[in-house]
Amino acid sequence: MKLCIIIGSPVAHSLSPAMHNAAYEALNIATEYHYTAKQIQPRSLEDFIKSARLKYHSLAVTMPHKESVIKFLDSVDSEAEAVGAVNTVINYRGKLTGYNTDGRGAMDALKQYTPLKGKHVAVLGTGGTARAIIYGLKKANAEVVLYGRNMEKTNLLALRFGCRIGNWTDRFQVAESEIIINTTPPAGKNMLPLIPNDIVSAGHIIFDVNYIASGSIQQDDWKAKGVIVIDGLELLLKQGLLQFELMTGHKAPEEVMRKSIIKGIRKMREI
Repeated sequence: MKLCIIIGSPVAHSLSPAMHNAAYEALNIATEYHYTAKQIQPRSLEDFIKSARLKYHSLAVTMPHKESVIKFLDSVDSEAEAVGAVNTVINYRGKLTGYNTDGRGAMDALKQYTPLKGKHVAVLGTGGTARAIIYGLKKANAEVVLYGRNMEKTNLLALRFGCRIGNWTDRFQVAESEIIINTTPPAGKNMLPLIPNDIVSAGHIIFDVNYIASGSIQQDDWKAKGVIVIDGLELLLKQGLLQFELMTGHKAPEEVMRKSIIKGIRKMREI
Protein backbone atom coordinates (compact mmCIF):
# COMPACT_ATOMS: atom_id res chain seq x y z
CA MET A 1 0.00 0.00 0.00
CA LYS A 2 1.35 3.43 -1.01
CA LEU A 3 0.40 5.91 1.70
CA CYS A 4 -0.15 9.57 0.81
CA ILE A 5 -0.74 12.28 3.40
CA ILE A 6 -1.51 15.98 3.62
CA ILE A 7 0.25 17.84 6.41
CA GLY A 8 -0.46 21.30 7.80
CA SER A 9 -1.75 23.17 10.81
CA PRO A 10 -4.72 23.18 10.90
CA VAL A 11 -5.55 20.38 8.48
CA ALA A 12 -8.58 18.54 9.91
CA HIS A 13 -10.90 20.48 7.56
CA SER A 14 -9.00 19.42 4.42
CA LEU A 15 -11.06 17.96 1.59
CA SER A 16 -7.98 16.50 -0.10
CA PRO A 17 -8.20 13.01 1.46
CA ALA A 18 -11.79 12.53 0.30
CA MET A 19 -10.98 13.94 -3.15
CA HIS A 20 -7.98 11.68 -3.73
CA ASN A 21 -9.52 8.56 -2.20
CA ALA A 22 -12.59 9.00 -4.42
CA ALA A 23 -10.26 9.15 -7.42
CA TYR A 24 -8.47 5.96 -6.31
CA GLU A 25 -11.84 4.20 -6.10
CA ALA A 26 -12.88 5.44 -9.53
CA LEU A 27 -9.68 4.15 -11.13
CA ASN A 28 -9.74 0.87 -9.17
CA ILE A 29 -6.40 1.58 -7.49
CA ALA A 30 -7.72 1.94 -3.93
CA THR A 31 -5.90 -1.27 -2.96
CA GLU A 32 -2.63 0.40 -4.02
CA TYR A 33 -3.07 3.92 -2.63
CA HIS A 34 -4.59 5.51 0.45
CA TYR A 35 -4.64 9.21 1.37
CA THR A 36 -4.93 10.62 4.88
CA ALA A 37 -4.25 13.84 6.85
CA LYS A 38 -2.15 14.74 9.86
CA GLN A 39 -1.75 17.99 11.77
CA ILE A 40 1.94 18.85 12.12
CA GLN A 41 3.08 21.83 14.16
CA PRO A 42 6.03 23.83 12.78
CA ARG A 43 8.32 22.65 15.61
CA SER A 44 7.61 19.01 14.65
CA LEU A 45 8.09 19.35 10.89
CA GLU A 46 11.72 18.24 10.69
CA ASP A 47 11.14 15.07 12.73
CA PHE A 48 8.02 14.24 10.74
CA ILE A 49 9.87 14.56 7.42
CA LYS A 50 12.59 12.23 8.69
CA SER A 51 10.00 9.59 9.54
CA ALA A 52 8.12 10.18 6.27
CA ARG A 53 11.07 8.81 4.29
CA LEU A 54 10.31 5.36 5.69
CA LYS A 55 6.51 5.49 5.75
CA TYR A 56 4.93 7.65 3.05
CA HIS A 57 4.95 7.43 -0.72
CA SER A 58 3.99 11.10 -1.14
CA LEU A 59 3.02 14.18 0.81
CA ALA A 60 0.79 17.16 0.14
CA VAL A 61 1.94 20.24 2.05
CA THR A 62 -0.30 23.09 3.13
CA MET A 63 -0.11 26.09 5.49
CA PRO A 64 2.15 26.89 7.25
CA HIS A 65 4.79 24.50 5.84
CA LYS A 66 5.00 25.26 2.11
CA GLU A 67 8.15 27.34 2.42
CA SER A 68 9.79 25.83 5.51
CA VAL A 69 9.60 22.22 4.28
CA ILE A 70 12.10 22.90 1.49
CA LYS A 71 15.17 22.75 3.73
CA PHE A 72 14.27 19.20 4.81
CA LEU A 73 14.01 17.81 1.26
CA ASP A 74 16.73 16.30 -0.93
CA SER A 75 15.75 18.30 -4.01
CA VAL A 76 13.03 20.44 -5.59
CA ASP A 77 12.07 20.80 -9.23
CA SER A 78 12.77 24.00 -11.15
CA GLU A 79 9.29 25.50 -10.69
CA ALA A 80 9.20 24.90 -6.92
CA GLU A 81 12.68 26.37 -6.67
CA ALA A 82 11.63 29.48 -8.60
CA VAL A 83 8.50 29.87 -6.47
CA GLY A 84 10.28 29.18 -3.18
CA ALA A 85 7.42 26.97 -1.98
CA VAL A 86 6.44 23.29 -2.20
CA ASN A 87 2.98 21.74 -1.98
CA THR A 88 3.80 18.22 -3.16
CA VAL A 89 6.58 15.82 -2.13
CA ILE A 90 7.31 12.48 -3.80
CA ASN A 91 9.38 9.83 -2.06
CA TYR A 92 11.72 8.20 -4.54
CA ARG A 93 13.15 5.29 -2.51
CA GLY A 94 13.91 7.45 0.48
CA LYS A 95 14.88 10.58 -1.47
CA LEU A 96 12.32 13.37 -1.18
CA THR A 97 11.69 15.70 -4.13
CA GLY A 98 9.44 18.76 -3.87
CA TYR A 99 7.08 20.15 -6.50
CA ASN A 100 4.55 22.95 -6.72
CA THR A 101 1.18 22.51 -8.44
CA ASP A 102 -0.51 25.61 -6.94
CA GLY A 103 0.68 28.04 -9.60
CA ARG A 104 -0.30 25.93 -12.61
CA GLY A 105 -3.57 24.99 -10.92
CA ALA A 106 -4.47 28.63 -10.30
CA MET A 107 -3.59 29.60 -13.88
CA ASP A 108 -5.75 26.74 -15.21
CA ALA A 109 -8.65 28.07 -13.11
CA LEU A 110 -8.19 31.67 -14.28
CA LYS A 111 -7.69 30.85 -17.95
CA GLN A 112 -11.17 29.32 -18.05
CA TYR A 113 -12.47 32.91 -17.83
CA THR A 114 -9.85 35.23 -19.30
CA PRO A 115 -6.50 35.42 -21.04
CA LEU A 116 -3.87 36.72 -18.62
CA LYS A 117 -1.38 38.51 -20.83
CA GLY A 118 -1.38 42.23 -20.01
CA LYS A 119 -4.07 41.91 -17.33
CA HIS A 120 -3.73 44.03 -14.19
CA VAL A 121 -3.93 41.72 -11.17
CA ALA A 122 -4.02 42.55 -7.45
CA VAL A 123 -2.77 39.76 -5.17
CA LEU A 124 -3.50 39.90 -1.43
CA GLY A 125 -1.14 37.86 0.74
CA THR A 126 2.50 36.77 0.73
CA GLY A 127 2.44 33.08 1.72
CA GLY A 128 3.35 29.99 -0.26
CA THR A 129 0.16 30.00 -2.33
CA ALA A 130 0.66 33.68 -3.20
CA ARG A 131 4.23 32.93 -4.31
CA ALA A 132 3.05 30.20 -6.68
CA ILE A 133 0.25 32.33 -8.10
CA ILE A 134 2.49 35.37 -8.64
CA TYR A 135 5.04 33.16 -10.40
CA GLY A 136 2.31 31.85 -12.71
CA LEU A 137 0.94 35.33 -13.40
CA LYS A 138 4.34 36.77 -14.26
CA LYS A 139 5.06 33.79 -16.51
CA ALA A 140 1.78 34.58 -18.28
CA ASN A 141 2.91 38.23 -18.68
CA ALA A 142 0.31 39.73 -16.36
CA GLU A 143 0.94 42.94 -14.39
CA VAL A 144 0.91 42.22 -10.65
CA VAL A 145 0.40 44.51 -7.65
CA LEU A 146 1.12 42.81 -4.33
CA TYR A 147 -0.60 43.69 -1.05
CA GLY A 148 0.73 42.24 2.21
CA ARG A 149 0.43 42.98 5.92
CA ASN A 150 4.14 42.41 6.54
CA MET A 151 5.96 45.07 4.52
CA GLU A 152 9.38 43.43 4.83
CA LYS A 153 8.05 40.17 3.41
CA THR A 154 6.03 42.03 0.79
CA ASN A 155 9.09 43.97 -0.37
CA LEU A 156 11.21 40.82 -0.64
CA LEU A 157 8.53 39.01 -2.62
CA ALA A 158 7.96 41.94 -4.94
CA LEU A 159 11.70 42.17 -5.58
CA ARG A 160 11.91 38.44 -6.26
CA PHE A 161 9.13 38.41 -8.86
CA GLY A 162 9.24 41.95 -10.21
CA CYS A 163 5.87 43.12 -8.85
CA ARG A 164 4.62 46.53 -7.87
CA ILE A 165 3.67 47.00 -4.21
CA GLY A 166 0.37 48.29 -2.88
CA ASN A 167 -0.09 49.63 0.64
CA TRP A 168 -2.08 47.19 2.80
CA THR A 169 -3.92 50.01 4.55
CA ASP A 170 -5.02 51.26 1.12
CA ARG A 171 -5.87 47.80 -0.20
CA PHE A 172 -9.35 48.88 -1.28
CA GLN A 173 -7.52 50.27 -4.30
CA VAL A 174 -7.53 46.69 -5.59
CA ALA A 175 -10.68 47.77 -7.43
CA GLU A 176 -8.34 49.45 -9.94
CA SER A 177 -7.21 45.98 -11.05
CA GLU A 178 -9.13 43.77 -13.46
CA ILE A 179 -8.47 40.62 -11.44
CA ILE A 180 -8.36 40.45 -7.63
CA ILE A 181 -6.89 37.35 -5.97
CA ASN A 182 -7.15 36.78 -2.22
CA THR A 183 -4.66 34.27 -0.79
CA THR A 184 -4.95 35.32 2.86
CA PRO A 185 -6.73 33.17 5.48
CA PRO A 186 -10.37 34.02 6.29
CA ALA A 187 -10.60 37.25 8.32
CA GLY A 188 -11.86 37.34 11.90
CA LYS A 189 -15.30 38.69 12.75
CA ASN A 190 -14.02 42.06 13.92
CA MET A 191 -11.79 42.76 10.91
CA LEU A 192 -12.76 44.90 7.94
CA PRO A 193 -13.65 42.78 4.89
CA LEU A 194 -10.67 42.38 2.58
CA ILE A 195 -12.76 43.18 -0.49
CA PRO A 196 -15.88 45.26 0.34
CA ASN A 197 -18.87 44.84 -1.94
CA ASP A 198 -19.06 48.51 -2.85
CA ILE A 199 -15.63 48.66 -4.51
CA VAL A 200 -16.22 45.93 -7.09
CA SER A 201 -18.41 45.99 -10.17
CA ALA A 202 -19.35 44.07 -13.31
CA GLY A 203 -16.25 43.11 -15.24
CA HIS A 204 -14.11 42.36 -12.19
CA ILE A 205 -12.82 38.83 -11.65
CA ILE A 206 -12.40 37.86 -8.00
CA PHE A 207 -10.55 34.68 -7.10
CA ASP A 208 -10.59 33.67 -3.42
CA VAL A 209 -8.35 30.65 -2.86
CA ASN A 210 -10.08 29.80 0.45
CA TYR A 211 -12.61 27.13 -0.42
CA ILE A 212 -14.30 27.62 2.94
CA ALA A 213 -15.65 30.87 1.48
CA SER A 214 -17.24 29.01 -1.44
CA GLY A 215 -20.90 29.97 -1.92
CA SER A 216 -20.80 32.69 0.76
CA ILE A 217 -23.34 35.51 0.90
CA GLN A 218 -20.62 37.95 -0.15
CA GLN A 219 -19.81 35.86 -3.23
CA ASP A 220 -23.51 35.78 -4.11
CA ASP A 221 -23.63 39.59 -3.79
CA TRP A 222 -20.64 39.93 -6.11
CA LYS A 223 -22.24 37.65 -8.69
CA ALA A 224 -25.45 39.69 -8.55
CA LYS A 225 -23.38 42.73 -9.53
CA GLY A 226 -21.95 40.93 -12.56
CA VAL A 227 -18.60 40.04 -10.99
CA ILE A 228 -16.99 36.79 -12.16
CA VAL A 229 -16.24 34.83 -8.98
CA ILE A 230 -13.77 31.95 -8.90
CA ASP A 231 -13.82 30.20 -5.56
CA GLY A 232 -11.20 28.10 -3.85
CA LEU A 233 -12.83 24.87 -4.98
CA GLU A 234 -11.37 25.50 -8.42
CA LEU A 235 -7.84 25.89 -7.07
CA LEU A 236 -8.20 22.82 -4.85
CA LEU A 237 -9.41 20.83 -7.84
CA LYS A 238 -7.00 22.11 -10.50
CA GLN A 239 -3.88 21.78 -8.36
CA GLY A 240 -5.21 18.45 -7.09
CA LEU A 241 -5.47 17.04 -10.62
CA LEU A 242 -1.80 17.84 -11.21
CA GLN A 243 -0.87 16.53 -7.77
CA PHE A 244 -2.77 13.27 -8.31
CA GLU A 245 -0.90 12.63 -11.55
CA LEU A 246 2.46 13.30 -9.89
CA MET A 247 1.61 10.96 -7.03
CA THR A 248 0.17 8.08 -9.05
CA GLY A 249 1.19 8.41 -12.69
CA HIS A 250 -2.50 8.05 -13.64
CA LYS A 251 -4.65 10.66 -15.39
CA ALA A 252 -6.85 12.25 -12.74
CA PRO A 253 -10.65 11.69 -13.00
CA GLU A 254 -11.68 15.36 -12.89
CA GLU A 255 -15.44 15.02 -12.50
CA VAL A 256 -15.14 12.42 -9.74
CA MET A 257 -12.79 14.71 -7.83
CA ARG A 258 -15.02 17.75 -8.38
CA LYS A 259 -18.11 15.92 -7.08
CA SER A 260 -16.16 14.79 -4.00
CA ILE A 261 -15.15 18.39 -3.19
CA ILE A 262 -18.72 19.69 -3.59
CA LYS A 263 -20.03 16.90 -1.36
CA GLY A 264 -17.38 17.75 1.25
CA ILE A 265 -18.31 21.44 1.29
CA ARG A 266 -21.98 20.56 1.77
CA LYS A 267 -21.12 18.37 4.76
CA MET A 268 -19.01 21.14 6.29
CA ARG A 269 -21.97 23.51 6.11
CA GLU A 270 -24.23 21.02 7.87
CA ILE A 271 -21.93 20.86 10.92
